Amino acid sequence: MGEPNLKNRKQPFLERYLSGESIDYRQIQALFIPLLIDQLFLIGLNLVNTAMISSAGMAAVSAVNMIDSLNIFLVSVFVAVATGGTVVVAQYKGSGNSLMVSKAASGSVTSVTLLSLVISLVVILLHNPILSILFGTASPDVLDQARVYLIGSGVSYVGVAIEQAVCGVLRGIGRTRASLALSLIMNLSYVLLNVVFINIMDMGVQGMTLAINIARFTGAFCAIYYLVRMDAELHVRIKDLLRVNYAMLKKIMFIGVPFAAEQMFFNGGKILTQIFIVSLGTYAIATNAIASSLAGVFQIPATALSLTIVTVVGQCMGRGNIADAKKFTKAFLWLGTLSFIIMGVLLMSLFYPLVSLFQPPAEIVDDIYWVVLMNAIAQVPLWALSFILPSALRAAGDSKFTSVTSMLSMWLFRVVLGYIMGIVLGFGIIGVWLAMNLEWGIRGAVFLWRFRGKKWYAHRLID
Repeated sequence: MGEPNLKNRKQPFLERYLSGESIDYRQIQALFIPLLIDQLFLIGLNLVNTAMISSAGMAAVSAVNMIDSLNIFLVSVFVAVATGGTVVVAQYKGSGNSLMVSKAASGSVTSVTLLSLVISLVVILLHNPILSILFGTASPDVLDQARVYLIGSGVSYVGVAIEQAVCGVLRGIGRTRASLALSLIMNLSYVLLNVVFINIMDMGVQGMTLAINIARFTGAFCAIYYLVRMDAELHVRIKDLLRVNYAMLKKIMFIGVPFAAEQMFFNGGKILTQIFIVSLGTYAIATNAIASSLAGVFQIPATALSLTIVTVVGQCMGRGNIADAKKFTKAFLWLGTLSFIIMGVLLMSLFYPLVSLFQPPAEIVDDIYWVVLMNAIAQVPLWALSFILPSALRAAGDSKFTSVTSMLSMWLFRVVLGYIMGIVLGFGIIGVWLAMNLEWGIRGAVFLWRFRGKKWYAHRLID
C-alpha cells in the first residue's frame, strides 16, 4: 500500500515542476539519466586513470595534470562550437523543422572537425615553445614526460572533436542514449587500454598517450558510422559532412564563437592559475591534480543537469514557450543545489578511501582534505548559479552576455585573487581554490540578475 501511495505523491510533484507544454518529466528523465550515466563513467574513469598514472610517480601525475589543463583549454574551444550545434539542432527540433535539423547536424560536425584539425597542427608544431612559456619552471623530469603527453594529445584532438560534435547533435534531438553509448565506447576503451599499457606493460605516460589516441579515434569512427548508417531521423550523408553550409555555419557560430571565446579566456585563466601552482612545487601540483579529480566526482549529477538543460530550454525556445523555459530553469537550479548536498555528505564520509586510490605522499593528504571540504561546501549555493544557469541562458540564444560575464569574472576575480591569496599572501593551494569559489559567487549573482530580466530570451536564432 505504501509504495503506490509514494508513487502517486511523486508523480504530481514531477508534473508540477518538471512538466510543461513543450516537454514533460518523462522526456526530461529520458534525457537526463543517460547523461548522468555518461558523466558517472567519464569522471569515474578519469579518477581511475589519474590513480593508474600515479603508479608511475608524482612526476608523471604532475606532467599529466599540467598538460590536461592545456588540453581542457584547447578541447573546450571546439566543444564550445559543438554546443552551438546542439542549441541550433534543439531549436529546430522544437520548431518541428526536420530538414533544418539535418542540415544543422552535418554543419556542426563539419565545422568542429575543421577547427580541431587546425588546433591539432598548431599544438604539434609549436609544442616546445608552448611548454617553455607555460611550464618552464617545472622540473626537467616533469617537462620530459609533459612533452610526450602534449604531442600525443594534440594528435588525438580530431578524434575527440568528431565524437563530441556527433554527441552534441544527438543531445540536441534528445537521443541521449545513443550519445551515452558513443561516450562509453570511447572512455571504456581508454581505461582498458590504460590498464594494458600502464599497469601491465609499464609504459607510463607513453602508454597513456597511446591509449588516448586509439580510444578517441575509435570513438570518432563509431560516431560517424552511427550518424550516417544507423540514425533514421537525421538523414546525414558523408557528402553532407564534406561540404560547408555557410548559412548554417553562421547560426552555429552565433552561439559557438562567444562560447569558444569564453572557454578560451576561462580555461586560459585556469592555465595561468596552474602556472601559480607549478611555482609552488611538485607536491602542490599533485595536490591540485588529486583535489580536481575528486571535485569532479561531486559535480557528476549537476554537470548532467547542465547538459540536459541545453536541450530542454533549446526546445522550449524553438516552440516560443518562454514560460516553460523559465520554469524548467528554476527547477534545474534547485535540483543542482540538492545534488551537491547529497554528494557532499556521501563523498566526504568516503574521503580517505577515495584519496588512497591516488597513493599520495602522507605530507599532502591534509591539504587535499581541506581543499576538497572547502570546495564541497562552496558548491552547494554557488555552482548551479555559475554553471547550470548560463547553460539555460545560452540555450535561449543569450550567448554574448554569458560569455562576456564569464570571461570578466575569471580574469578580474579568479586569476587576480588566486595570485594574491595563493602567492602574495602565502595561502598556497588553499588560497587559489578559495579564490575560485569566490569567483563562482560573483558570476552566479550576475547570471541570476540577467535571468530575472527579459533580455536573455529576446534573441531570435532560427527562422
